[in-house]
Amino acid sequence: MPTALTLSGSIRTGSYNRLLQAHIGRKLEEAGVNVTALNLADFDMPIFNEDLEPDNVPEAAVRLAELWRSHDIIFIASPEYNGGASPLIINTLAWVSRQRPSPFQHAIFGIGGVSSGKYGTIWGLSHLRESLTKVGALVVPTLLGIGPASEAFDEAGAPSEPAIIRKVDSMVRELTHFSRG
Repeated sequence: MPTALTLSGSIRTGSYNRLLQAHIGRKLEEAGVNVTALNLADFDMPIFNEDLEPDNVPEAAVRLAELWRSHDIIFIASPEYNGGASPLIINTLAWVSRQRPSPFQHAIFGIGGVSSGKYGTIWGLSHLRESLTKVGALVVPTLLGIGPASEAFDEAGAPSEPAIIRKVDSMVRELTHFSRG
Protein backbone atom coordinates (compact mmCIF):
# COMPACT_ATOMS: atom_id res chain seq x y z
CA MET A 1 0.00 0.00 0.00
CA PRO A 2 1.41 3.44 -0.89
CA THR A 3 2.14 5.81 1.97
CA ALA A 4 1.72 9.57 2.27
CA LEU A 5 2.66 12.37 4.62
CA THR A 6 0.53 15.49 4.78
CA LEU A 7 1.62 18.70 6.47
CA SER A 8 0.64 22.33 6.70
CA GLY A 9 2.77 25.45 6.70
CA SER A 10 0.38 26.92 9.25
CA ILE A 11 0.13 25.69 12.82
CA ARG A 12 -2.40 28.23 14.07
CA THR A 13 -5.75 27.18 15.48
CA GLY A 14 -8.49 27.32 12.85
CA SER A 15 -6.06 27.31 9.91
CA TYR A 16 -7.66 26.86 6.50
CA ASN A 17 -4.45 25.19 5.33
CA ARG A 18 -4.84 22.57 8.02
CA LEU A 19 -8.38 22.02 6.70
CA LEU A 20 -6.89 21.49 3.24
CA GLN A 21 -4.26 19.13 4.67
CA ALA A 22 -7.00 17.04 6.33
CA HIS A 23 -9.17 17.02 3.20
CA ILE A 24 -6.32 15.87 0.94
CA GLY A 25 -5.48 13.21 3.53
CA ARG A 26 -9.06 11.90 3.42
CA LYS A 27 -9.06 11.86 -0.40
CA LEU A 28 -5.74 9.99 -0.48
CA GLU A 29 -7.09 7.44 2.00
CA GLU A 30 -10.15 6.96 -0.25
CA ALA A 31 -7.68 6.26 -3.08
CA GLY A 32 -6.05 3.46 -1.06
CA VAL A 33 -3.12 5.37 0.45
CA ASN A 34 -1.98 4.97 4.07
CA VAL A 35 -1.80 8.60 5.29
CA THR A 36 0.15 10.09 8.19
CA ALA A 37 -0.82 13.66 9.04
CA LEU A 38 2.04 15.67 10.53
CA ASN A 39 1.75 18.75 12.68
CA LEU A 40 4.90 20.84 12.25
CA ALA A 41 4.38 22.16 15.80
CA ASP A 42 5.67 18.73 16.85
CA PHE A 43 8.98 19.37 15.04
CA ASP A 44 10.67 22.21 16.88
CA MET A 45 13.51 23.73 14.86
CA PRO A 46 15.30 27.05 15.29
CA ILE A 47 15.65 29.46 12.38
CA PHE A 48 18.07 27.84 9.95
CA ASN A 49 21.67 28.90 10.59
CA GLU A 50 24.69 27.11 9.11
CA ASP A 51 26.64 27.94 12.27
CA LEU A 52 24.59 25.23 14.00
CA GLU A 53 25.96 22.55 11.66
CA PRO A 54 27.16 19.89 12.04
CA ASP A 55 27.05 19.60 15.83
CA ASN A 56 23.69 21.19 16.63
CA VAL A 57 21.35 20.01 13.87
CA PRO A 58 17.87 19.79 15.39
CA GLU A 59 16.75 16.23 16.03
CA ALA A 60 13.40 17.25 14.51
CA ALA A 61 15.08 17.87 11.13
CA VAL A 62 16.65 14.42 11.22
CA ARG A 63 13.27 12.82 12.10
CA LEU A 64 11.44 14.75 9.37
CA ALA A 65 14.04 13.80 6.75
CA GLU A 66 13.65 10.14 7.65
CA LEU A 67 9.88 10.39 7.42
CA TRP A 68 10.17 12.04 3.99
CA ARG A 69 12.55 9.32 2.79
CA SER A 70 10.18 6.56 3.93
CA HIS A 71 6.95 7.78 2.28
CA ASP A 72 5.81 7.66 -1.34
CA ILE A 73 3.77 10.88 -1.35
CA ILE A 74 4.19 14.20 0.46
CA PHE A 75 1.46 16.83 0.36
CA ILE A 76 2.26 20.33 1.64
CA ALA A 77 -0.48 22.88 2.30
CA SER A 78 1.08 26.32 2.60
CA PRO A 79 -0.39 29.75 3.19
CA GLU A 80 1.10 32.65 1.27
CA TYR A 81 3.03 35.45 2.96
CA ASN A 82 4.14 38.43 0.90
CA GLY A 83 3.95 36.41 -2.31
CA GLY A 84 6.00 33.50 -0.95
CA ALA A 85 5.60 30.28 0.96
CA SER A 86 5.08 30.45 4.71
CA PRO A 87 8.14 31.06 6.92
CA LEU A 88 7.43 27.75 8.69
CA ILE A 89 7.65 25.82 5.40
CA ILE A 90 10.76 27.70 4.26
CA ASN A 91 12.55 26.97 7.54
CA THR A 92 11.44 23.33 7.45
CA LEU A 93 12.72 22.91 3.88
CA ALA A 94 16.02 24.58 4.76
CA TRP A 95 16.69 22.15 7.62
CA VAL A 96 15.40 19.04 5.86
CA SER A 97 17.36 19.82 2.69
CA ARG A 98 20.63 19.63 4.65
CA GLN A 99 20.07 16.01 5.67
CA ARG A 100 21.82 13.19 3.79
CA PRO A 101 20.92 11.19 1.86
CA SER A 102 18.52 13.62 0.22
CA PRO A 103 14.97 13.32 1.58
CA PHE A 104 13.60 14.70 -1.71
CA GLN A 105 14.61 11.88 -4.05
CA HIS A 106 11.91 9.28 -3.31
CA ALA A 107 8.46 10.81 -2.83
CA ILE A 108 6.11 12.50 -5.25
CA PHE A 109 5.17 15.96 -3.94
CA GLY A 110 1.88 17.81 -4.16
CA ILE A 111 1.41 21.43 -3.08
CA GLY A 112 -1.64 23.50 -2.32
CA GLY A 113 -2.70 26.42 -0.24
CA VAL A 114 -5.57 28.53 0.96
CA SER A 115 -5.55 32.30 1.38
CA SER A 116 -7.98 35.09 2.07
CA GLY A 117 -7.35 36.61 -1.36
CA LYS A 118 -8.90 35.62 -4.66
CA TYR A 119 -5.59 34.41 -6.08
CA GLY A 120 -5.48 31.60 -3.53
CA THR A 121 -1.74 31.35 -2.81
CA ILE A 122 -0.73 30.94 -6.48
CA TRP A 123 2.34 33.19 -6.07
CA GLY A 124 3.40 31.41 -2.89
CA LEU A 125 2.88 27.99 -4.49
CA SER A 126 5.02 29.00 -7.47
CA HIS A 127 7.76 29.95 -5.02
CA LEU A 128 7.33 26.67 -3.15
CA ARG A 129 7.40 24.64 -6.39
CA GLU A 130 10.63 26.35 -7.43
CA SER A 131 12.27 25.70 -4.04
CA LEU A 132 11.24 22.03 -4.02
CA THR A 133 12.38 21.47 -7.58
CA LYS A 134 15.81 22.96 -6.83
CA VAL A 135 16.40 20.37 -4.10
CA GLY A 136 15.37 17.48 -6.34
CA ALA A 137 11.68 17.00 -5.52
CA LEU A 138 9.28 15.82 -8.21
CA VAL A 139 6.19 18.04 -7.86
CA VAL A 140 2.98 17.07 -9.67
CA PRO A 141 1.63 19.63 -12.18
CA THR A 142 -1.61 20.59 -10.41
CA LEU A 143 -1.33 23.76 -8.32
CA LEU A 144 -4.09 23.76 -5.76
CA GLY A 145 -4.59 27.44 -4.97
CA ILE A 146 -7.80 28.14 -3.08
CA GLY A 147 -9.32 31.48 -2.18
CA PRO A 148 -11.00 33.33 -0.74
CA ALA A 149 -10.69 31.15 2.34
CA SER A 150 -13.93 32.28 3.97
CA GLU A 151 -15.93 30.76 1.10
CA ALA A 152 -13.72 27.79 0.27
CA PHE A 153 -14.99 24.98 2.53
CA ASP A 154 -18.34 23.55 3.55
CA GLU A 155 -19.32 22.54 7.10
CA ALA A 156 -17.66 19.13 6.65
CA GLY A 157 -14.30 20.70 5.73
CA ALA A 158 -14.53 19.85 2.02
CA PRO A 159 -14.02 22.37 -0.79
CA SER A 160 -17.31 23.92 -1.85
CA GLU A 161 -16.41 25.15 -5.35
CA PRO A 162 -16.80 22.60 -8.21
CA ALA A 163 -13.57 23.75 -9.91
CA ILE A 164 -11.59 23.17 -6.70
CA ILE A 165 -13.19 19.75 -6.21
CA ARG A 166 -12.00 18.83 -9.73
CA LYS A 167 -8.49 20.13 -8.97
CA VAL A 168 -8.35 18.06 -5.76
CA ASP A 169 -9.37 14.98 -7.74
CA SER A 170 -6.68 15.74 -10.34
CA MET A 171 -4.04 16.17 -7.66
CA VAL A 172 -4.94 12.90 -5.93
CA ARG A 173 -4.85 11.11 -9.29
CA GLU A 174 -1.42 12.60 -10.06
CA LEU A 175 -0.05 11.81 -6.60
CA THR A 176 -1.18 8.19 -6.83
CA HIS A 177 -0.15 7.57 -10.46
CA PHE A 178 3.12 9.46 -10.94
CA SER A 179 6.29 7.52 -10.28
CA ARG A 180 9.97 8.33 -9.92
CA GLY A 181 10.60 5.19 -11.96
